[in-house]
Amino acid sequence: MSSNPRVAFFADSFHEVNGVANTSRQFEAYARRRGLPFLSVHAAPHANYRTDGTITTFELNRGPAAFAIERDMSFDPLMMRHRQWGESVLRSFRPDVLHLTGPSDIGILGAWLADRLNIPLVASWHTNIHEFGARRLDKLISFMSPNLRDPITQATETGILAGCARFYQMASVLLAPNQELVDMLVERTGRPSFLMQRGVDTRLYSPAKRQRTDSTMVLGYVGRITPEKNVRLLVEVERALIEAGHKDFRFKIIGDGSETEWLKQNLRQADFSGVLRGEALARAYADLDVFLFPSHTDTFGNVILEAAASGVPSIVTASGGPKFLVQDGVSGYVAADHQQFVARALSLMIDGAVHARMRDAALHFANTMSWDAVFERVYGAYELALELNPRASYLSA
Repeated sequence: MSSNPRVAFFADSFHEVNGVANTSRQFEAYARRRGLPFLSVHAAPHANYRTDGTITTFELNRGPAAFAIERDMSFDPLMMRHRQWGESVLRSFRPDVLHLTGPSDIGILGAWLADRLNIPLVASWHTNIHEFGARRLDKLISFMSPNLRDPITQATETGILAGCARFYQMASVLLAPNQELVDMLVERTGRPSFLMQRGVDTRLYSPAKRQRTDSTMVLGYVGRITPEKNVRLLVEVERALIEAGHKDFRFKIIGDGSETEWLKQNLRQADFSGVLRGEALARAYADLDVFLFPSHTDTFGNVILEAAASGVPSIVTASGGPKFLVQDGVSGYVAADHQQFVARALSLMIDGAVHARMRDAALHFANTMSWDAVFERVYGAYELALELNPRASYLSA
């Protein structure tokens, strides 16, 4: 086997605006820079198959049975209708390993094809679907009393997690974005599991792109504006700032989702820009002073790195992956609870010297997080998968 295995990468998300999509695009770009044989499989509005250098792109369209799980993302329960075409493409590309990013419609198709063609399977965990599902259900049945609602949402979360563990057990090697999830996967699946963190483009995200010159403190949020992101905590932050007598501040909310209208009605000093990309997003980050990320469910938090690369310190919760990206009291704050989250935001409004030091520390940390280092480690995991599954001609039949 060569040192550069042929990889078929089945991504949950590619064209959308989220962390998985960003990682998937960066992975394809890494393979292109390195001249690595790489088959990129994902959903798109129109089916497409093309080859450009060492990169082969296989895009599958979702049909009329697809239903929305985000405003820009759907799940097609009939995605398996593409299995014959998918098998033909894989036989032509002859991958050494198949890597999928989760139990999406594309991921299920990838797992089926890997099993059918006996291709070593690697799976990476990117999204805490069990927590997302439980929080969305909790909002849906909020009319119930807590005594009825809480057992239902807890049972739902437990059931989804068990189902996900069974799905990931099909892979030989697993990857996850933080150590807590790596440990969880080892415990629940018995499979070898490794870190697959994420990087940041420090050429795109930079303090040099700051355009603001006024003294107003701007507190920002970037991401999906949905229940699992806990965005309603931002209103508590604003209320505390006003009660403390602060007036010279604004919130900058970047993104979209089901909680957008609620935030527009309840945040008094906020600007909503919708979804931004590329240079517009980079300039928006650079114009922030503090990044607020109240989510308890994120497995990593690309937005934390993007803010840090822009010289913006973050305040995050102590749950999930973002806490691993912030050195508490140095490059930002990790808040133990909602009260502390609010208090940390207040403290940065008051102490300009601490804020300045945190800006420098956040930027220094971001400069250590390159995408190339992330994906080099992923290729190391592929080598292990091939050692565990030594097959010389699994696609010859």
